[in-house]
Amino acid sequence: MFMSNNIIKIGLPSKGRLKEDTLKVFKKRKLNIISKDRGLFGYIKKISNIKIIYLHARECIEQLSLGNIDLGFSGLDLLRESETNIQNNISIVNKFNYGQANLVLAIPDLWIDVQTLLDLDEVAFEFKRKKKRLLRVASKYPNLTRTFLYSKGVTQFQLVQSLGSTEISPFTGTSEIISDITSTGATLKANNLRILKDGLILRSQAALMQSKLSTKKIGIKKIINLLSK
Repeated sequence: MFMSNNIIKIGLPSKGRLKEDTLKVFKKRKLNIISKDRGLFGYIKKISNIKIIYLHARECIEQLSLGNIDLGFSGLDLLRESETNIQNNISIVNKFNYGQANLVLAIPDLWIDVQTLLDLDEVAFEFKRKKKRLLRVASKYPNLTRTFLYSKGVTQFQLVQSLGSTEISPFTGTSEIISDITSTGATLKANNLRILKDGLILRSQAALMQSKLSTKKIGIKKIINLLSK
């Protein structure tokens, strides 16, 4: 049944709060998802032409770009972090009031004289002059962070790819500052970090996205309207 070209494939987050809130979108619209194959796939009861595929939120973006799924739920932060060629293959269909978080630039509390990006720029030049190296910024969002800092005139820095808990990077000596996604700021505060006054990089939220390779698929407009109402 799922091999037909008329099957609409929808990517859903595979775990966490994002998954829970996305499932509520379907439940609210009386779309009963039945999971199968150890929870990796599913279908909607009484609707035979839809296949549900559970994916990591980042993978959902990639698969939308390739046209391997037709619709997908993910965060705007992950879409905007993607390379331009990936973003160009994806349309934002609808934004939802969950998954809200901000991508921010955070610095150690001890840097009491650093309040703004202008202050940070001065610190970055001091690092280069006195320590003969660049200020290190740990992040899982290198593209957004680089673009933001350059747009604000901050150029003397080195991005460090974060593979784990970004907020501990200054403590472990991996970086001096970080950019990270946060909902409340509590984790940053717990790790003795604070957000620069003008350090908001991006406001994110959950969104329904469509692959531009799937715009002509039969029945897709109907399911988009159903999920967006």
